[in-house]
Amino acid sequence: MGLERTLILFKPDAVMRQLCGKLLTRLEDRGLKVVGLKMLQITPEMSKQHYSEHVSKPFYPQLEAFITCGPTIAVAVEGLEAITVVRTMMGSTNARDAAPGTIRGDFGQSRQVNLMHGSDGPEAAAKELKLYFKDEEFVKYELVTAGYLMADDEK
Repeated sequence: MGLERTLILFKPDAVMRQLCGKLLTRLEDRGLKVVGLKMLQITPEMSKQHYSEHVSKPFYPQLEAFITCGPTIAVAVEGLEAITVVRTMMGSTNARDAAPGTIRGDFGQSRQVNLMHGSDGPEAAAKELKLYFKDEEFVKYELVTAGYLMADDEK
């Protein structure tokens, strides 16, 4: 896989519970590099674009109501196999099933009010990153710890 960039959303429940600092720390502690970060209010139109594959499903109205109910923090991160790493860190979508040590397992109880969204594959990451960030909003820099996070042949 190699280096990837992915989107993470700290959903309104994470913001309202003041967990975003803890969640960001866990991502950084894992060695993921933050290359974009912003707080926003997701509109119904953005929700429909983001969750386009779910719009016709019976649960969509509740999903839209939740994701638009308060502020969200969008985070773009880079790292080795970042998509898989983030999704593993988040844990099962239903927090009641999430393993201890995962974000949802440590901080959540709900299937839908589940703190975070992470892109589920490269195509979704590309689409979602474009929805939340302009190209010029990504910051390029090298972590001083980069040489200690991965071998040269993994870069």
